[in-house]
Formats: sequence, structure tokens, C-alpha cells
Amino acid sequence: MLGVPAPSFPTPASQQRASSSGRNKVPLKPGRSLMDWIRLTKSGKDLTGLRGRLLEVTEKELAKHNRKEDCWMCIRGLVYNVTPYMEYHPGGEEELMKAAGADGTDLFDQVHRWVNYESMLKECLVGKMANKLIPSIKEIHSSVKKNEKLINGVFSTPNTCDKSAKAVSPRYDWFQTEADVTVVIYVKQKDITSESVIVDLEDGVLRIEVILNEYTYLLHIELSHEVDNDSSVHIAGAVGKIEVKLKKMNSNTWRDLGNPLGCHNTLMKKTERELFFRKCKLVSVAEITYNTKVFCLQLPQGTHLQVPVGHHVYLKHSIKGTEIIRPYTPITHYLEPCVEETSQNSSGSVYLMIKIYPSGVLTPQIDSLQIGEFVCMSNPDGTFQTSQLLGVTDLFLLAAGTGFTPMVKVINFSLRTVPCLRKCKLLFFNKTEDDILWREKVEELELMDKRFSTEFILSEPSDGWNGKFGRISLQLLSEILTRPPGEFKPFICICGPRPFTEEGVRCVQELGYLKEEMHAFTG
Repeated sequence: MLGVPAPSFPTPASQQRASSSGRNKVPLKPGRSLMDWIRLTKSGKDLTGLRGRLLEVTEKELAKHNRKEDCWMCIRGLVYNVTPYMEYHPGGEEELMKAAGADGTDLFDQVHRWVNYESMLKECLVGKMANKLIPSIKEIHSSVKKNEKLINGVFSTPNTCDKSAKAVSPRYDWFQTEADVTVVIYVKQKDITSESVIVDLEDGVLRIEVILNEYTYLLHIELSHEVDNDSSVHIAGAVGKIEVKLKKMNSNTWRDLGNPLGCHNTLMKKTERELFFRKCKLVSVAEITYNTKVFCLQLPQGTHLQVPVGHHVYLKHSIKGTEIIRPYTPITHYLEPCVEETSQNSSGSVYLMIKIYPSGVLTPQIDSLQIGEFVCMSNPDGTFQTSQLLGVTDLFLLAAGTGFTPMVKVINFSLRTVPCLRKCKLLFFNKTEDDILWREKVEELELMDKRFSTEFILSEPSDGWNGKFGRISLQLLSEILTRPPGEFKPFICICGPRPFTEEGVRCVQELGYLKEEMHAFTG
């Protein structure tokens, strides 16, 4: 899947991709911010107009409420009166009206999948569909039936909503010794890596999620006996086998693995799988600039998780009873290609470079966290594939502000593992010199690796600035991205605020580059 934004799904509107909804943000009236909406939902005002009653809504009744002044919408079988939310919606009224009087589940999943709509719109709940337009994911992928028997630790073929997924459908088994229990998952995909396997073991519940291209397979079990919270994961990618070894707390013989939990043994598309969060401890904070910091989060002891290059995670925090979720791209705490990525992952730490917005909803809350406090972090998400870099000779990275964050891992990976790479050039756009992130590290890398170079470009330079200045434009990029004669395989990554990314994509395409030669990070 290409990262180039389609007209119906433009790139997000903030440098930190704080809104990865993919729609154009519109100016809101004063007093119509997210915090204002939260205050309104806590005011006790009847936002549904039903005085606390819950209805069963037919399709015919839903269709009647299709005007701005009377707008109902169905999401996963639940009906909401979104009329009072119209003026608070960052994407504008027109976006909400696309699903007025209808089922908005598909539209919502396309641009808002990570938003906790149940929390945001709970005071707008009208009721449920009498005949659901679309069953909820939990109902499509229900847990294993109570009367389904376990035979030698193997369950039947995973439940799946997509017939084409049967070609990659995994199966699992388990065996035990006196000291250990080993869960084995067999997949038909032969290129499984450690980044494709996410394990969470906490309070006797084992959750294993395996990423299989556009699908995910989930094993979710409440274990029948106590185990140590630590686990080991072994992946034999060549044969498509995953082993998760659990250490018994005592030497009892297990008669079964445990009780299946929600969505156990299911295979579904990644976009349909609900986000899973675990609590991570804040262990350090490092100041980068006057408004940007690197937060180091420690994964729980029982979690095995590695964030792929160019992918992001979501942070979730409750503010006045409303769950706020925002995406952030993890970085390595270094740029040097001589350092192996696995050295960071083995420590169980995730580093997030976050710009603090004083008037923001979530970033001030993150900034106020004390060392030792917790924040919820999701599984990784994203579409970038390192296979896109195979055979690349010239890599160009266009970053604005904290759009630099996905480039950190791209730089490290490319210089370390792409053998034919001749050039890796970072075009780093910022407002002032004080806004340049990791300037010393970037300049140090230039000295260490002759393939890497940087061009700092400022929109508001000081009088003493000797470098390039201005904003992203066709003229500026044409000076750097002109195709040279001879053998040349380029790739261009773009990340920044929505207008920056859209203009970057437009200019690069006008310079003759193909969609297959670029990736726009959209969060």
C-alpha cells in the first residue's frame, strides 16, 4: 500500500500527527475546542433530546435524521445524535454530514479508527439499531464457543470474516515440561520477524498478536495455572513458526492451556482489529529544545513488542473522564548506523520525541507526568515497509518539525542495511534555528558517514543565518531532486504538517517521480 495520500484521505494537520484522521481540519469558533466539548458533556445537559431514554432505531427512523440541525449517525450498531457535536468537530460539519442519517462505520474506520468514540460521544447515545446495518467487530469475531472442545491443545481453524484470509490462516498448539509451557503458532507466511509478533502476559492472561501483512491473528487466553510474568519468544521465520515459552510457578501438570477470552483464535484485517493498550512506565525525560522532549517509556515485564521502522503508536490518557488518544512515532535514541536496532528493543524501552503544545489537550498531560507514573501505549500501526527501500541508490527525506521522528529510524535502517545506497539526504524544514531537533546528532552523522547529508531550511531565519530559507516549493525541491543521468533508483519520504506534506507530494510528482518512489507518513 502506497503512503501517498489520496484526495479522500489527506495527511494529518499537525507536525506530531496529533490528528491522524486524514481529513482537512477547519477553524473552530472560540469556545469549541476539544476541552470545551468535554466540559459540555460533563455539564449534565441533555445532548440527545431524549431525557435519558434509549431507543431501538430502525433504518427508516435513522434516515429521517439527516440534517445539520437534526443529525443521527450509526457506528458499529449504536446510534448517536451528533447534532450538538457539529461545531466541535475538527474536520468540520461536512465530514459528519457524509454519514448523516446513515451507517458511518466505514467512514469512521477510514479516518478515525484510533478515536475512542464511545467515550467522546457517550452523552449523545440515542440507542441501538433494531436491525444493525453492520454487526460490531466483537460480534463478528466472537470468542470460542463454550462447547468447543480442546483436542491436544489445538483449536479449529480461526474465525475470519474474509474468505481470502484462509490462505494465511494460522493454527496453534502447546506442550509442556515440568518447568515450562510452550505455545506454538504455525503460520503459512515464511518471512515472520520479531516485529510481527506482539506478546502481552499480565495477571495470568496471555495475549499474542501476529501481524500477517494486512491481517492479524490473535491468541487470547486466561491461563489455567500461574506463570512467571516474564516470557521468551523464539521465531523461526524460515518455517513460519512462533514459540512463546512460559515459566511455570510450580511443577503441576496442566490438563489444558486455559479459558479462551474475547476474539481468541481470530484472523481479521488490521484495520478491523481494536487497538490494544498496555500501561507503560515513564522512566526518563530528556529536553531536546525549548518545547520538545524525549520521553522514555518502559514496557511491562511480560510484553514483547518492537515498533517497525516508520510505524507509530498511540498514547491514551483520561482527561476529565474522557479518553484522549494521539499517535506518536517512536525513535531510536541514536542516529549512528553502527548501533543495532535490537539493542534498544531488548531493553524493553520506547522513546518518543514529543512537541509540547501549551494549549494542547494531551501533550501538557504527558509533560506533567512524573518519573514512575504510567501512560497507556498501543500496539504499533502504520503502512511503511522497509522492503520499499530495497535497491534504492538515492534516499531523500523531507521533514518539517516533528515530522523528523519517522526519519530517525529510516536513516538508521537505510545506512545500516541498504547495501547499494549512495546518498541519504535530509531536507529539514523548521521555523528558526532554535526549532531544529537533534541538530548536533545530525551534524555528527554527516561527519561519520559520507553518504549522509543535511540541508537545514528555515522559514523565519535570523540575520546571521547562512543556510537555505523559505518554505517547501517546486523551485526549492527542483534544485535538489533533479534526476541525474545514469543508473538511479530514488525513494522519497515526506512527513510534516498536512499542508507541508500535500505540497511536498505535489511537487515531487510534478518533478516526474512516481507514486512507487515515495511514501508520505500520515500517522
